[in-house]
Amino acid sequence: MKLKRSSRLVDLTRYLLQHPHQLISLSFFSERYGAAKSSISEDLLIIKENFEGQGVGWLVTVPGAAGGVRYIPKVSMEEAQEVVDELKSLLSSSERVLPGGYLYMTDIIGNPAFINKVGRMFASMFADRSVDVVMTVATKGIPLAYAVASYLNVPVVIVRSNSRVTEGSTMSINYVSGSTKRIQTMALAKRSLSSGSNVLIIDDFMKAGGTIKGMMDLLQEFDASMAGIGVLVESEEEVQERLVEDYISVARLSHVDARQKQIQVEAGNYLDRMESEKE
Repeated sequence: MKLKRSSRLVDLTRYLLQHPHQLISLSFFSERYGAAKSSISEDLLIIKENFEGQGVGWLVTVPGAAGGVRYIPKVSMEEAQEVVDELKSLLSSSERVLPGGYLYMTDIIGNPAFINKVGRMFASMFADRSVDVVMTVATKGIPLAYAVASYLNVPVVIVRSNSRVTEGSTMSINYVSGSTKRIQTMALAKRSLSSGSNVLIIDDFMKAGGTIKGMMDLLQEFDASMAGIGVLVESEEEVQERLVEDYISVARLSHVDARQKQIQVEAGNYLDRMESEKE
């Protein structure tokens, strides 16, 4: 289609935002808009400067006949701080305290606008790592996992507590819950994960880390590698031993008083990791 330059810039931007981490050739855009590659290159330079100036992400150019351009989502420190502060504010409400000291988080997980912002944060943090698949455990972590995967442009695999006939043969393992110390089972369809895959583990909540440790052990059964771990909220309440060490969290629960319905929330280590990567 033949478009004016202003319309072409809008459509180019939209296409790049909808196809993160995908290498797109200049020939594709040239044929799409009926424009010379030199014109497309000039358009991409404008978009690149705008993206980087506003903290939207990077446009990476790959030279050569098989090259092209790739959009990498990015989150600025200011934007990440806003999301962390928003999550801390949401979690601090006394109305979230449930019997037993548990927290109600379903409304946060089910908010597409907020979860998409967190998904972009994790995609930005792990952008320089090779990620083939995002893995999570059913059920509350699923929306967050899909949000992260959409910005990394990779599929999602879901670990379940039991196998389903619709998923065919599965691989099952037993693991020990880090908080209750009970033996539980998790299963993953054999067709869902290829040998040698680089897997990013995403979860909505982590206490001692038993569930995440179970997923890490499950990866070994598939001869897959772990690319990283992202957690929305981690808890320090009654955690004597953390089974997972290298992870990134957005917020941290430091104290929950079920009787007084008081919640103390701190920033997770996400912002610290951003600072360390700048140095």
